[in-house]
Amino acid sequence: MSRFQVKKVAVLGAGVMGAQIAAHLVNVRVPVVLFDLAAEDGPRNGIVARAIDNLKKMKPAPLGDVAEAVLIEAANYEDDLARLGDCDLVIEAIAERMDWKLDLYRKIAPHVARHAILASNTSGLSITRLSEALPEALKPRFCGIHFFNPPRYMALVELIDTPTTEPRVLDDLETFVTSTLGKGVVRAHDTPNFIANRVGIAGMLATLKEVEKFGLTPDVVDDLTGKKLGRASSGTFRTADVVGLDTMAHVVKTLQDNLNPETDPFYANFATPPVLAKLLELGHLGQKTKAGFYKKTGRDILRFDLEEGDYVPSGRKADEVYGRMLKKPAAERLKLLRESEGAEGRFLWAILRDSFHYAAVHLATIAESARDVDLAMRWGFGMKQGPFELWQEAGWARVAKWVQEDIDAGHALSTAPLPQWVFEGPVAEAGGVHTPEGSWSASQGRFIAPRRLPVHARQLFPESVLGANAPDARQAGTTLSDEGDVRVWTLDGEILIASIHSKMHAISPDVAEALGAAVELAEAEYGGLVIWSPDEMFSVGADLQAMLPAFVVAGIGAVEGAEQELQNVMLKIRYAAVPVVAAVRGLALGGGCELAVYSARRVAAMESYMGLVEVGVGLVPGAGGLTYIARRAAENAAASTGGDLLPFLSEGFTAAAMAKVGTGAIDSKKLGFLLESDVIVAHKDELLYVALQQARSMADAGWRPPLRRSFRVAGRSGAATIKGQLVNLRDGGFISAHDFHIASLIAGVVTGGDIDAGSLVTEEYLMALERKAFCSLIVHPRTQERIMGMLSTGKPVRN
Repeated sequence: MSRFQVKKVAVLGAGVMGAQIAAHLVNVRVPVVLFDLAAEDGPRNGIVARAIDNLKKMKPAPLGDVAEAVLIEAANYEDDLARLGDCDLVIEAIAERMDWKLDLYRKIAPHVARHAILASNTSGLSITRLSEALPEALKPRFCGIHFFNPPRYMALVELIDTPTTEPRVLDDLETFVTSTLGKGVVRAHDTPNFIANRVGIAGMLATLKEVEKFGLTPDVVDDLTGKKLGRASSGTFRTADVVGLDTMAHVVKTLQDNLNPETDPFYANFATPPVLAKLLELGHLGQKTKAGFYKKTGRDILRFDLEEGDYVPSGRKADEVYGRMLKKPAAERLKLLRESEGAEGRFLWAILRDSFHYAAVHLATIAESARDVDLAMRWGFGMKQGPFELWQEAGWARVAKWVQEDIDAGHALSTAPLPQWVFEGPVAEAGGVHTPEGSWSASQGRFIAPRRLPVHARQLFPESVLGANAPDARQAGTTLSDEGDVRVWTLDGEILIASIHSKMHAISPDVAEALGAAVELAEAEYGGLVIWSPDEMFSVGADLQAMLPAFVVAGIGAVEGAEQELQNVMLKIRYAAVPVVAAVRGLALGGGCELAVYSARRVAAMESYMGLVEVGVGLVPGAGGLTYIARRAAENAAASTGGDLLPFLSEGFTAAAMAKVGTGAIDSKKLGFLLESDVIVAHKDELLYVALQQARSMADAGWRPPLRRSFRVAGRSGAATIKGQLVNLRDGGFISAHDFHIASLIAGVVTGGDIDAGSLVTEEYLMALERKAFCSLIVHPRTQERIMGMLSTGKPVRN
């Protein structure tokens, strides 16, 4: 690993991007100073103070915990430049004006620490030209760093060097951005708009051209170009509204100003589309102004119609036949689209052909290899596959022939032929640009392997591209068993790994039994157990579909028995003789949350969403979740000077009764589903590595499980207090009668039932109360309505 340490960062510019970059630095516990101009009126740091305050209101939330906005230090360029000397990394993120940036660099250069890296967050300005304003001593430590908006959530960061940037500087910065900030790094050449915006914005302009050609409307286009096409669910026009039409126009202008027909044969397509020009003229900039390609009026979503010059009703969908086509395998899918007679099918083929054409023509100049293009489009534009991956999967030679035929026939957006390397040589022989040896570098004329820095060793199964034959976590290591939708395996022979692979990782009785068996195997032969799965979720909770047949056939006794078995597994995990570490990523809901909190430790990816959500289906947590809330309240109260349990119980009760879900790992910690001793990991692909390290260190330190002990509960008086508050909510119309009934049952369990305040109880005692409440609800008609509604629509029913 690099010895370069980032103890403090300065962010220059408190605009939308600068403030959000500062917020993400706070999320990952990096001290940050946010600079902007000194305010003319009021406090000198008033501009920055307002930007920090605005972070608390933004959606999606840039801060994991809005209370931590105070951790961003405010500064201004007139009074505080000396504070730059304390910073190891300086990120400039002011407006995209070359003259403004150059002027700022001259101002700050004398104050930047001799060891610090200076990086410009620009979406497309020349990094080499920016470096010209810097003194010779600083040029080797200067580079470009391009975050995508919103920086907390978007995976991509592009790094761009200049001819004078020291290679070590980019290695150090990539290490920090990868592991500390949790981003996927792509190194781009210093060309206009770099990789993702160059290909992505050219693709959006091409889409607008094809939309005009085929006479489609924005709502139909978004239906076609969203999830159905393997792209971001917002499609084309909604994505533009989210990004901001002024931002899109700026990136388009960068292409217009820095390219020409000689340097880009697609240049004729870079004219600002008439519809975009009109919206800019009207000041309709997208989501930020509440009007762009779309506008919400009351409950209605309207779309802008250029001919009408106004907004008209939206909501049209594409013909279902194209949705079915897009589910076909890649080769069949592209053939069907190319041969389609309908406008929607021909449009889809056209935009895919345009993306293949543009990426191939420009690969040599914008990127080191085709892998960088594909990963940039995945991470920066939410695509399931990059253009080269899709092309290769559909059959390289055949698709290349189709694209060239369209170019020759004048159907493409440019007459530029596909490069010769597409048809002849190593790529043609390999059947594509991605191979186990590496990905094609058009500039070097060979396949090159991915860059491997020491930090990448922390990614045991890094995200890769189609054709690279990267190790697959689903087959890696040594499998010891694969029953009940749980694969039990090991990488090193020391720590066991349990990977749930049921649909959405739902916990059925079979899954529970397999997890219990994994604990027993770990206790007998291994040093610890890690519960981890190689995809986007931990577990959505109990498998209701598996539970209902047992209920129909054997009645409530079968349900109670299944719940008790699941509770027993949770206790087996909690009191295991070896450490059990839950590696949480994505959704950990209901039983998934319970599985995590009963583990000895949790290692959670930054974007982990945890909560006890059973109320949504008319139930209460039944696998130990309420018992956990009561126990944690008792433990926290015992560690305090006060004797009253209710203040410590309030947060947990509210979280369960209102089905609160943490909006990330930091918020999940606030809700009590993660503890201070747990570890939050910024990069999702480092999760397994860190979890295994935690299990090993706990085992090496002589792990012993907690002793079983009784703990105090609030009793009937505590339950009465909570129910009194619930009555007010019910009578005020804030909750339904059934919500009141469920919440009252939750209150009864977490306070210990009909016993005196301060009584000592065991986990088994409270779990029996959980089962009783759970079973009383599953036979309730209103709960059954909620369950069936969720199973049929996937949405909660309010009754």
